[in-house]
Amino acid sequence: MSKRKIAKKTAAAFGLVLCVAGLTGCGQTASDGKIEVELVSYKPEAVAAMEKIEARFNETHDDIHLTIDSPNEAMTILKTRFIRENYPDIVGIGGDINYSNFLDAELFMDISDLDVTAEVKPAYAEMEKELEFIPKDGIYALPYVANAAGVLYNKDMFEEHGWEVPETWSEFTALCEQIESEGIQPLYLGYKDTWTCLAPWNALAVGLTPSDTCAQVNQGNTTFTDNYREVAEKTEALLEYAEPNPYAYGYNDACTAFARGESAMYTIGNYAIPQIKSVNPDINIDSFTFPANESEADNVLNSGVDLHFCVMKETKNKEAVYEVLRFLYEDETINIYLEDQGGIACKEGDFELPAELEGMRAYIEAGRMTDYQDHHYPSEMSVDAMIQTFLLDESDEAIDTFLARFDSDWIRYNRDLIWKVQQYQKEH
Repeated sequence: MSKRKIAKKTAAAFGLVLCVAGLTGCGQTASDGKIEVELVSYKPEAVAAMEKIEARFNETHDDIHLTIDSPNEAMTILKTRFIRENYPDIVGIGGDINYSNFLDAELFMDISDLDVTAEVKPAYAEMEKELEFIPKDGIYALPYVANAAGVLYNKDMFEEHGWEVPETWSEFTALCEQIESEGIQPLYLGYKDTWTCLAPWNALAVGLTPSDTCAQVNQGNTTFTDNYREVAEKTEALLEYAEPNPYAYGYNDACTAFARGESAMYTIGNYAIPQIKSVNPDINIDSFTFPANESEADNVLNSGVDLHFCVMKETKNKEAVYEVLRFLYEDETINIYLEDQGGIACKEGDFELPAELEGMRAYIEAGRMTDYQDHHYPSEMSVDAMIQTFLLDESDEAIDTFLARFDSDWIRYNRDLIWKVQQYQKEH
């Protein structure tokens, strides 16, 4: 959800540096006779883990040399390289709209013959399929690590006051009122950074709307007005329990406030935990799935693929690339990444879950998870800013205005895609 920008000249200069440096993409052979495999990851924050993984692979393989690059502004760099047809062998990116666009451009290889794809948790495999604009035969991504969003809460504060984790929307609002009555701020939102508006929006939407809502809209079967009203109403209702004027406080402010005990809960994902703990390493955090419904059985955990690996169609050494992917999917390798970055393993198996996600364990183990709705939103639409504008609108028509704009802007920014999807429907 972060907005990444880089000057055109900088991107061009970087591409020139790559050429001069002679980086060997697409499985070329190095001078020492080893097959070179290049992996570009969009996670610069995970560079230490990736360096360990790279070193361990190279120590255990005599015939293949792996290079993992984790540059800043990786998505911009990758797009520049794709335009120049200077492809790496593997890309490590998120399961979001960028992946959908790359897949639609037919940049990725079908890896359905890779044995380890059978070890992916079904919920994450399904999320990958839902990211396809047009249904495709085959498998084009190997889900690696996921994150989850709902409600983080101060566990010590809850135990001290005897508050219970809510399982329904009514229980949640009653809890907020109880916390408020005891002189404590129930929630912190930090909506100055518009992307944070998407955190509770996504966490509510997965429990209140079908996971394929965006696809159904593209097919002409429904509208966002018909699907998002309750999501909008409940997102708006959170303001009553949040800090005054949340638009004056950003993400870092919210993390700091929650870390210092200024609120009992924070509607955000597990990706915020490192920032929170940088302020207060001793805070005892747990989490729960956002109880969007009046029946616990209808609630769904908001979880999405934070990192998956895709093989470029242009790679020249498929078997060497597959060997890298098999290595990446070994339990020991996955644990190197999890120990450094946290998160949820997308592979079936007995992987340790971060203590802060213990309250979500039952949903994760049962596969009661659905992807972030905003993973299907075009970035040009700036839905985060739309949500903020809606929440600032105090008129009686605010929700109607917001939903009408959502529908009209969706058509504006997805006109070509909608035509393509509906043409596919006619032909199939």
